[in-house]
Amino acid sequence: MKKNFLGFSIGITVFSILVIIFLATGMWERFFLHEEVEETRTRVITVREANEFTSPGSSGYVYWEEDLSTKMLLDDGEIVIAVLNKESEDGLTEEQFVVYRTTNADNTIYITYLAYNDRTRGYSRVWSMPTAATRPDTITLYSQDLIGDRNNCIIVTGMNSQNEHTMTVFRRSSAGNHRKIAEIQIGGSIIIQEINRSLSYQQGISTGQSFNIAVYGHDSSSANIMDQIETIFSYSSASGQYEQIRVSRIPGTQIEQRRLREILSGTPGVFENFINDLWYFVSPQGTITTKQYLYFDPAGREIIFYGDEAQQVFHWQASTPTRYGLYIRSQNISINTLLRFIDIELESLDSIRLRVNEDVRLRITANTTWDGSYRRAGAAVSSEASSQLRPAIDALFDSSWGRLQLNNSGVYTISSSGSTRSGNYVFYRIDNNNLIEMRANNAAENRMVYQIENVAGVMILSRVRIGNNGIQDLNEPPVTLTPVEIN
Repeated sequence: MKKNFLGFSIGITVFSILVIIFLATGMWERFFLHEEVEETRTRVITVREANEFTSPGSSGYVYWEEDLSTKMLLDDGEIVIAVLNKESEDGLTEEQFVVYRTTNADNTIYITYLAYNDRTRGYSRVWSMPTAATRPDTITLYSQDLIGDRNNCIIVTGMNSQNEHTMTVFRRSSAGNHRKIAEIQIGGSIIIQEINRSLSYQQGISTGQSFNIAVYGHDSSSANIMDQIETIFSYSSASGQYEQIRVSRIPGTQIEQRRLREILSGTPGVFENFINDLWYFVSPQGTITTKQYLYFDPAGREIIFYGDEAQQVFHWQASTPTRYGLYIRSQNISINTLLRFIDIELESLDSIRLRVNEDVRLRITANTTWDGSYRRAGAAVSSEASSQLRPAIDALFDSSWGRLQLNNSGVYTISSSGSTRSGNYVFYRIDNNNLIEMRANNAAENRMVYQIENVAGVMILSRVRIGNNGIQDLNEPPVTLTPVEIN
């Protein structure tokens, strides 16, 4: 009897230990819980290979640390640039679009479509087609319902070797094949004009209105470099293609042409240095607001966006000169899945216009919050405070630089030891601080900003920098300007 009881006790103990192990290791989930099916979503992946296609200041920076694995191996000499995974039409498998380049002399960038083959029980390459882009570092790949029938188009944007913006659009036909419905190359900007679609479209009841594509290029018939031609393309259901429906001329700002050609020469770093500053947003009514601004720091490879009392810092990854300005690709330093593409156009020597798109891996969206015109901080503030502070004066000073002549035309001249330097200057005010900005005619010299302190009729200039944190003293030796009577 005692032996039976002892055996029973041992059995209970062993069983209890096994139950504890069963529960602790999670083995019970295999029997009582069904495996969840992960939802597949459309992703956009864009990567640049290390040490390739880098701009000055970037050192082989990889945009997203994401594995660009493909459903099947590509051919020898084909290098993957971007991958887009989508759910297939039947919803049973996943299909894949791959943008790639080759190692031969041909700079063409291609896109290929990989689909699951029931017969071979594996993926096969259905088709490959060239795109208009040739620069891998500018490629974006995404899908969007341009037509409004929920048949998402595959869109490849980028730039070619002539620094033109490109867009190639593919659409699946009723027969299941893909065809190219738009391909645009322009030395300007390409914009998809999105509109709000009806509630019935959002609920899947009806189709929606198709989106137009707007293209902005140089007006070759005009002597003014800033004059543009706007061309609108609309989808034609009859031809199954995007067709041109309207052309309009947009007059540009008259700017001093020599300086304009220097800025827009396409020389690496020139336009980056031009926008190296703080820029305030200009509302559609023409008023300047200091509550929204951008700060471009090409040396530190950073771009700061400030608005709605929040600051966002982006790493300046790459930039490409365009006909009217610069195209920048940047990545949020806190959210590395957020890319921001900034198309900057020159409006005047003190103003720029921005168009901003965001890539959050799911799709490319227009971020109209930052779209619009911006004025350089010095020019913006001086224009508002001109009644309180004269922008230019007639005066002569002795200084450690030499003899400084200020003219009311906004021109300064410095004479020292038989040599003469000249440039432009302007007085302005920020937060009750009097400032002077001086720009030498020599393009190699940076613009200089000084804070002014008047002491006993003498002006003391302290070198400062205007940034996102306001006015920062650079702690350089001050320059004393002693007035000289003009005979």
